[in-house]
Amino acid sequence: MSEEIADVLIIGAGAAGAAIAWSLAETRMRIVCLEQGDWMNPADYPTSRSDWEMDRFGAFGLSPNGRGRAEDYPVNDDDSPIKISNFNAVGGSTILYAAHFPRMHPSDFRVRTLDGVADDWPVDYATLEPYYDQNAQMMGVAGLAGDPAYPPKEPTLPPVPFGKLGDTLGRGFEKLGWHWWPSDSAIATEEHAGRAPCVNLGPCIMGCAQGAKGSTDVTYWPVAVREGVELRTRCRVREITVDENGMADGAIYLDANGVEQKQKAEIVIVACNGVGTPRLLLNSCSSRFPDGLANSSGLVGKNLMFHPYAMVTGIFEERLDGWKGPTGCCLISQEFYETDPSLDFVRGYSFEMLRGMGPVSTALFGMGTGRLPWGADHHEAYAQIWDRTAGMVIICEDLPEEHNQVTLDPELTDGDGIPAPKITYQLSENSRRMLDHAVTRGTEILEAAGAVETLSEAPLPPAGWHLMGTARMGTDPKRSVVDSWCRSHDVKNLFIVDGSVFVTSGGVNPTNTIQALALYVADKIKKNLTNLFE
Repeated sequence: MSEEIADVLIIGAGAAGAAIAWSLAETRMRIVCLEQGDWMNPADYPTSRSDWEMDRFGAFGLSPNGRGRAEDYPVNDDDSPIKISNFNAVGGSTILYAAHFPRMHPSDFRVRTLDGVADDWPVDYATLEPYYDQNAQMMGVAGLAGDPAYPPKEPTLPPVPFGKLGDTLGRGFEKLGWHWWPSDSAIATEEHAGRAPCVNLGPCIMGCAQGAKGSTDVTYWPVAVREGVELRTRCRVREITVDENGMADGAIYLDANGVEQKQKAEIVIVACNGVGTPRLLLNSCSSRFPDGLANSSGLVGKNLMFHPYAMVTGIFEERLDGWKGPTGCCLISQEFYETDPSLDFVRGYSFEMLRGMGPVSTALFGMGTGRLPWGADHHEAYAQIWDRTAGMVIICEDLPEEHNQVTLDPELTDGDGIPAPKITYQLSENSRRMLDHAVTRGTEILEAAGAVETLSEAPLPPAGWHLMGTARMGTDPKRSVVDSWCRSHDVKNLFIVDGSVFVTSGGVNPTNTIQALALYVADKIKKNLTNLFE
């Protein structure tokens, strides 16, 4: 057991943990971060091998239940149509994300005021705007200024090239007169902060060997470590401990050898994502907190939000060079983002264009849809779909509902005997109606772009990669877990800085907002060090 006390203990080295560690490093406090994964070696990413697609079903798959990596913990998501996707490593799930990097809209922070649903956030877009800008510099955000869907913002780098596929889909939007714009992407399109530019290899969701994708192991962490932050890997935290005054005083963890250790700290920051954070808090029981740490509201683990996804795919007559370019970074459309009173649902969604499939994925798609027979016609049929598919995913806003939740599984545990999270989740009627509308509109776009046939799937089962809402922000301790700067209402030296603090989900990928919040919280901590626990 270590008796040396850290000024700040951060649990989790993903998107948020990296950003807050970097920002706090300038204080010269002793900062320790515990990460249950390890540093990734880019040379080991699948795209350095000819059989790269096969690892999508193995060590680099989306679900921790199928990967079999020692760093993972199992998740019981049998009671959810949407399955959990995450990754444990330095960089967290940014190792496998597509780096599609939009901001939330100003309206996303005021849905109760504007639309009479859910709750308003205790912060707004204007508060986070300077931190979005700071994050764009650190992550290297490519894009194009002038998007009418947003207040003015200036991307750091030129946008990701469209390619033939992007041009084709853009024409579909143009024919319908609907909004589209080059997506903001955490992709280096030219050399940035020592990172080489993107070479349009394609499969970003299996790790970027080039280092062009803005995963935090190549953006924030190298700088934070140089500034003196201590990052310990292969440290699986079991619980956060409290002292006799009810203040967090550190964490108990299992090191790489399975030996129990304790790290004491004056400030504890949890950044374990919208599933891992409630799991840890619920497992941190004591006589003072019998229902889990920071859970006097009873809301830890409640109000779980995903983004229900739909996918619409079109088959085109011409080849589209769809394998060139970052997987999910091309065009975005927010034509149907805001509430439209004429529709039968509230709030809205974004279209995110997808590149084409690899050769194995094309074959599986062909087999799964009955377009690829065995026998004499096999190769001819394959040629009719290879490099001729293009499509989009549709990211639907998910409204918070208390019955959607993360609890501790009574039987399932990880490799160290720590209870695994159990997911209980149902799609709301609002989400179902939104998905139906989105699939219809997506089909119209692809047909306008020239698709001769379209297919769709909604909801998309493996798309549980945006994990939000399970330790929500708010001003009322009875209706929230943390306050307006992510400090626990119950434990004044405990902070939460990941997607679990989201009040609502918006209709865009959350990583940019998660990091902006982390940078905002870091500034609040720095400005209030003298009276932080009052």
